[in-house]
Amino acid sequence: MLSEGYPGVGRVLVIIPTYNEAENVRIIVDRVRRAVASADVLIADDNSPDGTGAIADELAGADTQIYVMHRAGKQGLGAAYLAGFAWAQDRGYDAVVEMDADGSHAPEELPRLLDALGEADVVLGSRWVRGGKVVNWPLYRLVLSRGGNLYTRLALGMPLRDATGGYRAYRMTALEKMDVDTVASQGYCFQVDLAWRAHRNGFRVAEVPITFAERERGASKMSSSIVREALWRVTVWGTQARTKGIRERLRGRPVGQRG
Repeated sequence: MLSEGYPGVGRVLVIIPTYNEAENVRIIVDRVRRAVASADVLIADDNSPDGTGAIADELAGADTQIYVMHRAGKQGLGAAYLAGFAWAQDRGYDAVVEMDADGSHAPEELPRLLDALGEADVVLGSRWVRGGKVVNWPLYRLVLSRGGNLYTRLALGMPLRDATGGYRAYRMTALEKMDVDTVASQGYCFQVDLAWRAHRNGFRVAEVPITFAERERGASKMSSSIVREALWRVTVWGTQARTKGIRERLRGRPVGQRG
């Protein structure tokens, strides 16, 4: 059954990657369906050993706007989203939304993202713009997120306050031009990678405030290796961008001019 579409945006697919989210998947999908009745939901499950996939199948069997993608194993957040993007493209969706399964991203705020997408190509749900906030995070997580985003802005020269956040919406026309098939980043860094591609391609990127709430059930997937990957890749991208800029400026100088 085809969804009717969201005003100003068109057909929307909310992609929810899952791995061991049996305690959360029913709740979050129900909240999404209540928040935006016209949006379809794709649960991309990485063969969760806790039975999340079976619950997802049950939900899909009871609602024609819920779909399930069963993946072979735990391949990571980035790979799940890329598979979801391709699934959406094949089925003619106009926009896709990234959303965590653990309840940290409030589905009730989804209309805010989609309304902003009416005038933008990419919309980031931001914790660090005016009106955004975080609930129940320990100090070290606050420092990590704020520090990581500050470093990202400085290293890449990208004027985004929350490039690492995972609650966001894309127009398919933008994703199709961002060469997402070449994305190798995972987790925390995957989000920076796509924001960086959107910025470099000159797309209209908007940030809207969200409230991020720490999960109440299940275990967090955040790890130190995810953070290290992000810092390393951002440093490499920033260095490459600066080197390219210097080369372009040098090529543009008159012959014989010295720096």
